[in-house]
Amino acid sequence: MEKPISAMTPCNPSAINEVKAVLEYLRGIAGKAIITGQHTQTNLQKELQYIEKVTGKLPALCGFELLSYSPNINYENSSAECLLEIDENRSTLDRAWEWAERKGLITFTWHWFSPFGSWDKGFYSSNTTFDASKAVIEGTEEYKALISDMDHMADILKPFCEKRIPILWRPFHEAEGEWFWWGHKGPEVAKQLYRIMHDRYTRVHALNNLIWVWNSPLAEGYVGDDVTDVISRDLYPPKHTHTDLKPEYEELIRITAEPKLAALGEIGVLPGINQLSITRIPWVWYMTWSNDFGSTAEWTSKEELLQAYHHEYAITLDKLPALY
Repeated sequence: MEKPISAMTPCNPSAINEVKAVLEYLRGIAGKAIITGQHTQTNLQKELQYIEKVTGKLPALCGFELLSYSPNINYENSSAECLLEIDENRSTLDRAWEWAERKGLITFTWHWFSPFGSWDKGFYSSNTTFDASKAVIEGTEEYKALISDMDHMADILKPFCEKRIPILWRPFHEAEGEWFWWGHKGPEVAKQLYRIMHDRYTRVHALNNLIWVWNSPLAEGYVGDDVTDVISRDLYPPKHTHTDLKPEYEELIRITAEPKLAALGEIGVLPGINQLSITRIPWVWYMTWSNDFGSTAEWTSKEELLQAYHHEYAITLDKLPALY
C-alpha cells in the first residue's frame, strides 16, 4: 500500500472552500468507506429510479453526460441511434441542478464530439478526421478549434462555479485507449490536451469549483501531480463479479509521485462492498455506468445491489454530509 495522504491540498491554488471540503472528506473516508455512484445518460435517469425501487436509497454521487452539449455535432451525417442518444441527453444539466439542490456529489463525463471533421458519434476516433496531435500545437486550426470548444464548455460550467457547487471533473476519460479521438494519437497527446484544459480553465476561466480527476492507469501518460486531485480508472469486470479490485488499485497508484486519492471512474458491476469493508482497499468512490449496467439485474443482481446499498461501508445520499 502507498503511504497515507496526510493533507489534502487542491491542485488549483485558487480552489474554492467547497472543493477543499469535498477533498478533505474523501481523504477522511479512504479505506473506511466508499461513496456509491451512478452515471445517468438521459433526462429520464432510469438508473436512479431502479436503484431507489430496489434499495429504497439513492447513490451519494450522480454522474451526468455532456455529449449533447458538444458544439460541433454533425447532425446531417449521423445515424438514428446517434441522434436518439443526443436527443435523450439534451437538457440533462437540468437534472444536475436538481441533484445539486439535494447536496449530492456531481461528476461530469463528456463524450466530446470532435471540434471538426466528425460524423455520427464523433467522439470515436473511427468517426472523425480530427488530429489531436495537431491540436496541441498553438496556431494550428486544430488548436483554435480545440480552444473554441473548451471555451464553449467553460461557459456551460460557469454557473455551477458561480453557485459554488463543486464538480468532480473527469475530462479526456479513458485516455489510455485509442477509441476516443483524444487518445488516438497516444497517451502523451492526451496528457497535453488535459494540461491545456487545466491551464485554460483555471487561469483564463477561473473555474475554481472543479476537482480535477485524471482517468487512466498508464504511467507513461500520467498528466502530473500538479494538475490532479484524484486518479481514477474505468473497469468492466465480468457480470456478477464483485471484488475489491486490489490488483487494479495497486497498478493505478503506481503512476503518481505523491499519494493521490483513487476512484473507480466507471465500472460495469458494483465492486465487492463487503470485501472492501474487510480489505480496506481505499477506493473513495465508484460510478456504475448507465443503461443495462445500472438499471437492470444483468450485471449486478438485485440482491447484491440491495446488500451493497445497505452495507455500513457504503455511503449513500442519506449518509452524505453537507459539503457545499
